[in-house]
Amino acid sequence: MGFTALDYVILFAYLAGIALFGIAQRGKMLSAKDYFLGKEAMPWWAICFAIVAAETSTLTFISIPGLAYLTNLNFLQVTLGYLIGRIFVSFLLLPAYYKGELSTAYAFLEGRFGSKTRSFSSIIFLFTRIAADGVRLFATAIPLKMVLDVDYEVAIIILALIALLYTAIGGVRAVIWVDAIQMLIYIGGALAAGAILVSSHAGGWSGITRLASEGGKFSVFNLGFGPGFWSQPYTLLGGLLGGAFLSMASHGVDQLTIQRVLSAKSLPASRKALIGSGVIVIFQFALFLVVGLLLYGHYDGASLQQLGLSRADEIFPRYIIQGLPPGISGLIIAGLLAAALSTLAGSMSSMASSTVLDLYKPYFGKRVTPEKELSFSRWITLLWAGLLVFSAIFFMNTTQTVVELALSIASFTYGGLLGTFLLGVLFKRPAQEDALAGFVAGIFIMITVISLKLVAWTWFTIIGVAATLIIGGLLSLLSKK
Repeated sequence: MGFTALDYVILFAYLAGIALFGIAQRGKMLSAKDYFLGKEAMPWWAICFAIVAAETSTLTFISIPGLAYLTNLNFLQVTLGYLIGRIFVSFLLLPAYYKGELSTAYAFLEGRFGSKTRSFSSIIFLFTRIAADGVRLFATAIPLKMVLDVDYEVAIIILALIALLYTAIGGVRAVIWVDAIQMLIYIGGALAAGAILVSSHAGGWSGITRLASEGGKFSVFNLGFGPGFWSQPYTLLGGLLGGAFLSMASHGVDQLTIQRVLSAKSLPASRKALIGSGVIVIFQFALFLVVGLLLYGHYDGASLQQLGLSRADEIFPRYIIQGLPPGISGLIIAGLLAAALSTLAGSMSSMASSTVLDLYKPYFGKRVTPEKELSFSRWITLLWAGLLVFSAIFFMNTTQTVVELALSIASFTYGGLLGTFLLGVLFKRPAQEDALAGFVAGIFIMITVISLKLVAWTWFTIIGVAATLIIGGLLSLLSKK
């Protein structure tokens, strides 16, 4: 059917409206803390929706249907691990964050080990986030490129500018409220797309899923024992353990999520937001995986080459643009882009908060007035927006699905980062030197494991955590108490 004039009107009106909505939520900000934490007065359910939108909006909407199109439903095993990991974070790490007045995840490390550990962890977070979210920005540009018929570079810059607009003006309050609204919109869009796929097929649900069913694509659990066990990413054990440890890292020690969690009113509110997001994520991933299987039936199981596509991430955007009725395409694409913009906005805000609160303020900003601190925070947000653009352009030529690429990038450092936090929470003996040595060793071990492709990506974080705990723990035993 193609993208019509009505779709373009809906798309641009929606993007403009959501940007204005985000700006309107800014409230009164007097300092960098207000800018980055929203005066710690956000309702838990809004934070819950914001967490879901920030972690899965772009990658879920674009990449997960493509992953299901090529494989099956085994990825759901990882999402069950996501929920387990968030439960551990809620009762193991969150109480430590609420002891004292913490502004970032890495402020805890300063209190436990020292300022060097806080600064080093913040720098590692920034490098990881700029790479992983560069991939996310590129993923978001895929449908916009197809709609506007522009180069990827142009689509990337357009998205970054819109996200920067309400992030720099509205701060984290704008980011969270826009996230909460957009999660509802893009889930509604996915439901609408799935309903149209089923209703437009002559055989209905059974007809459109016949090929997928015959090909075993409805398989959810995969024990995977046997040759190649460690190289299979979506086995039951790998999915549960890998998903749990990855979620503990991404939602327990990553400032992108912790910034949202710390904006809640209390520890119980933070727990409800975090665990609730894990429940929603399972259903959300299931929805988008099923959409991928419906697309498989819609296109009669055609290969990417037969469809004239270069990557699986383009399958769902293509259907949205060419297969949906006028108006529906524009609404779904608008919801996708707006939700993805919220993810990017959260990335800009979290990187700026870590830069200002973990690196600038402790060393250079102790005598800076709150007004100048707030102004500086906005300029730092602009800087990270520009670096995200360069990162996205760098990852344009990748052939791997963006969801797996983003998670693999994060795994380089997630293990060392989570291991350092656990070293501080679970053990009293390790000192700053032990923690830093374990952290660095964990990163180098992960570089080796990933470079040599020794195991699948779902095992990356577990190996990094184990290496950091073992090395940091042994060093603490060897040193004088």
